[in-house]
Amino acid sequence: MRKERIFRIKNRDCILGRRTWIMGILNVTPDSFSDGGLFLDREKAVDHGMRMVDEGADIIDIGGESTRPGSEPTPSKEELKRVIPVLSAFKKKSGVPVSVDTQKADVASAVLDEGADIINDISALRNDPDMLPLLAGRQATVILMHMKGTPKTMQVRPCYQDVLAEVGSFLGERIRAATEKGLDAQRIVLDPGIGFGKRFEDNLNLIRNLNRLEILERPILMGISRKSFIGRILDAPADERLEGTIAAAVLSMVRGAHILRVHDVGAVRKAVAVAEAIMGDSAGGESESANPELKTEHAG
Repeated sequence: MRKERIFRIKNRDCILGRRTWIMGILNVTPDSFSDGGLFLDREKAVDHGMRMVDEGADIIDIGGESTRPGSEPTPSKEELKRVIPVLSAFKKKSGVPVSVDTQKADVASAVLDEGADIINDISALRNDPDMLPLLAGRQATVILMHMKGTPKTMQVRPCYQDVLAEVGSFLGERIRAATEKGLDAQRIVLDPGIGFGKRFEDNLNLIRNLNRLEILERPILMGISRKSFIGRILDAPADERLEGTIAAAVLSMVRGAHILRVHDVGAVRKAVAVAEAIMGDSAGGESESANPELKTEHAG
């Protein structure tokens, strides 16, 4: 049974685990693996973000740098040029929390100034030495992800003896590193990093045994949407992986995921709602509004 966890976003204490939260993906990049180039225009990006909110997204995750396997880093100036206009315009239209996907402290600082609620760092605060001091000093909310290597190198023969043990050990160490610098543990969410430095069998094993990460006592986010392991199973390109994404999302929820990061918000939200209703109390099955403002306890 998935345990309830407090997830602190700015001055709100959100209770995760009563139902599954959905994070909608909003890539404002020309080269992301699935939707690159679709939302480079600010108006189109904001409209898509609002559409995902209407479909039930609890968080919108904006990314200005592609982290697909083999990708090169994007300069901070270009990343900010892509992200800031969309973030600013979206925040004026919606109160839904916004996460920004970045590994760079200067980008994180700028987007926090612009109103971002969460920093989603695929390097788990290791890529930029200034990131951890920045986030700890500002008591920002953060998602820490496991990844072997960098996006450019991560799929070059990754190898594990026990992927769950290694991912768990890594994430536990990153929690300690963050909290020792003063970051509030209740502002941390963990992401096992499906598809980031993982073999096909590693991805399946992580989903199958996700409940083993419960020992870390933090909410778990799963980014399974349209990933290559689904494409391999279905022999399908990225834009034909909806059914596989739904299956992986529901099973991730059953195994303990608190948040699902997806492109197809409406379809996944409906599938998860049915699964939670069937499971009842084992999934925290009380019906809740998709609006996070209606299910928070104020921290002050």
